[in-house]
Amino acid sequence: MRIRGVAVFLALTFGVSWAGMFGAKALGYSLVDPMVQLLAFAFVPALAAVAVRAWVTREGFADAGMALRLRSGWVHYVAAGLGPLALVAATAGLAAALGWWTPDLSPLDRMVPGVPGWLFVLLLVAAMPVLSLLYWGEEFGWTSYLRLRLFPGRPGAATVATGLIWAVWHYPLAFLGYIEFDNVALGLAVWTGSFLLQEVILTWLRLSSGSVWTASLAHAGNNMVLALLNGVLLTEAGGIPDLTVMLLAMVPMAAVCAWIVGTGRLSADRVAPGGAPIGTAAGAREDTAGAGR
Repeated sequence: MRIRGVAVFLALTFGVSWAGMFGAKALGYSLVDPMVQLLAFAFVPALAAVAVRAWVTREGFADAGMALRLRSGWVHYVAAGLGPLALVAATAGLAAALGWWTPDLSPLDRMVPGVPGWLFVLLLVAAMPVLSLLYWGEEFGWTSYLRLRLFPGRPGAATVATGLIWAVWHYPLAFLGYIEFDNVALGLAVWTGSFLLQEVILTWLRLSSGSVWTASLAHAGNNMVLALLNGVLLTEAGGIPDLTVMLLAMVPMAAVCAWIVGTGRLSADRVAPGGAPIGTAAGAREDTAGAGR
């Protein structure tokens, strides 16, 4: 039943999403447009997970992590909310230490006329909880469904496999105008590495907090804070190529992942009080019982 669910989930997610991506491009729409993304593919992983849970495996949603768990998971919400900004600072600091960038935050003052750069950054961070509603469309599918069902008892392998699958799902965007690489093979390789590192962090947040919303919040921060600010400061103003900036950003991300893995936070999946791993029927019942924690 688990294998059938995963197979149907992947078939739906890739089939519908890729059809939406190529279809939108064929109709002349830009995949950079957020509205086109929403309509074409952004929520497909979540919808596929809902369909599988409700009608294919009929396992329901008890282990889906939809409870906020603010009281027990507040530390992970703070990490998800401020982590992307810390990664921007670390990436910029690394670029400056290498002599590739002269520290200059003035480009942020020009992002929104009349709004100082520091306020622009605060507004970005403040918008992350709202934006997390959009990125839930991916996290509910990838981290809160697929990740929990790949390679039972082998959390490291499950995380790597999910990261690779998540990366491949994005590959058409490199040929449809969403992102451009001078060397496509090299670009996709680096992009894949970035997805793998992100998945380690997202998995840690999801499992440690018991909520999909911490991963959704961090995903929003990765796209709307980390990528945006690195692009403005280091690529547009600093003249550092996109791919180089991506590699620089992977250094602090790799350090965070090393801490997660090295401290055993991925050595075993979260286990329900009754002893059944999350993602199983017994674990789902236990997760429901603890949903208010």
